[in-house]
Order: sequence, then structure tokens, then C-alpha cells
Amino acid sequence: MKGQVIEEGGRANIYAIEPQVYVDSDSQFGFSQRAEKLNGRLAMLGFISALALEVFTGHGVIGWLTSL
Repeated sequence: MKGQVIEEGGRANIYAIEPQVYVDSDSQFGFSQRAEKLNGRLAMLGFISALALEVFTGHGVIGWLTSL
């Protein structure tokens, strides 16, 4: 059995099998190409939403928030 060691006296110790460690070269955090694209797209979406709010309500974002 893999992960099992037979000690003297016939006792079996079973150890956890460790997964193989690998390093992913693509950064998932920080300033990566993917994160910058996502931030840019979300900023464009927010800007267009603010413009649409102003067109439909006649007020800017701050004016709309203070009138609630």
C-alpha cells in the first residue's frame, strides 16, 4: 500500500501522501495583464452607467444621490 511503512515488530504506520508541488508562472494577484483589463472594463462600465443616469434623470450622480 502506498504511504504505508512497516516498522520493526510488524506495526504499520500510514502517512499522508503529499501532492506534487508545482509553481504556476502566471501571477494571479497584483498588476497583471488580466487584472488591468478587468479594471479598465469595469471603469468603462461605471462611466457609461453614470452618463446614462444623467441622461435619463437629468441629474448627475451626486445630485441624484442627494435627492433621495
